[in-house]
Amino acid sequence: MDSYDIVIVGSGHGGAQAAIALRQQGHQGSICMVSRSHIAPYERPPLSKEYLAGEKPLERIMIRPPAFWADKGVELKLGTNVSEIDWMRHEIVCGDDSRIGYRKLIWAAGGDARRLSCQGSDLAGIHTVRYITDVDALRAELDAGARRAVVVGGGYIGLEAAAVLRKMGCEVTLLEAQSRVLARVAGETLSEFYQDEHRRQGVDLRLETGVERIEGKDGRVAAVLTDTGERLECEIVIVGIGIVASVGPLIAADASGTNGVDVDRYCRTTLDDIYAIGDCAAHANSYADNAVIRLESVQNANDMATCAARSIMGEKQEYDAVPWFWSNQYDLKLQTVGLSLEHDTSVVRGDPDRRKFSVIYLREGRVIALDCVNNVKDYVQGRKLVEAGAVIAPEALADADTPLKDMF
Repeated sequence: MDSYDIVIVGSGHGGAQAAIALRQQGHQGSICMVSRSHIAPYERPPLSKEYLAGEKPLERIMIRPPAFWADKGVELKLGTNVSEIDWMRHEIVCGDDSRIGYRKLIWAAGGDARRLSCQGSDLAGIHTVRYITDVDALRAELDAGARRAVVVGGGYIGLEAAAVLRKMGCEVTLLEAQSRVLARVAGETLSEFYQDEHRRQGVDLRLETGVERIEGKDGRVAAVLTDTGERLECEIVIVGIGIVASVGPLIAADASGTNGVDVDRYCRTTLDDIYAIGDCAAHANSYADNAVIRLESVQNANDMATCAARSIMGEKQEYDAVPWFWSNQYDLKLQTVGLSLEHDTSVVRGDPDRRKFSVIYLREGRVIALDCVNNVKDYVQGRKLVEAGAVIAPEALADADTPLKDMF
């Protein structure tokens, strides 16, 4: 049986950064990264944007060149699924029943794309956008001539995919079950702006509309039947309705967790010598008023990875990083800092009609988040307001002629 000082499960941003941070913190022992992927660590955000559009090949989205991992003494066990954790023996059990021993384990497995559960959801031509193999399969169908698409879900993934497909000349219908897009992550002003933009770009956007079933022909998708009684003919369906945290082996081993796996301020699970980071790790977040949440972002994965590495190396530094996100759609660059959860006031700064503006969110008078569209200056300067929980009058924040840095 192979055994290592540290085993990392998952090769996304969190897993890769954990290995990098361990070496940066001076860890000299052995490191093994175990992953279902057959490809060395690569960036995930471009999958729904530049990679899907064919603007960036695989070589340009690698987190590090493949040779980097060998140079740093990080062994990659790719194409390997972890089915069980024997935490008392400090071993993981792989899908082929082989075992790998560890001194410390970092769980960075992320999550799998949530799939439709309706009739016809197993037909060919239905795609998710989570792994590079997903996008390769989708691109193959586009290259073969598919031009009518139904996108299910009005979050970042669905909107980004819709934007790319429209630029490729596809007919796109987007279905969102809620009353507005981006409902979980943004206020109404931003939702309405992106709804208008997608419609202006030719997307047939249907709100408060879900999928009743999917019709097929010869084993392939032929049409989507909505719960409003419409029949939408298409060759491909893209499903972007969130993820399911990949924590089964942890929970089966009796780790605490309901939405993902619970971790403390140092990214430790309730199992001895096991850490969890990234999309699957539920933690008390100070920028969400200490609510226990999962954050699905590169920032969160990277910062939690560094926190876990420092903890393993004996440097106790609590995880308390300001959240940030981004999304590229058409010629619009959205940059978000902070979490707008439970905001009670929002301020529009600038003019949405000019395609450069910010929405600033407050709770009990304090700045908690900003959504900045084509407005890098506000994003950079607003970060300090979020970190400080600055108290600034809404009418002052609305004055776009006064830099945010001059308000605090």
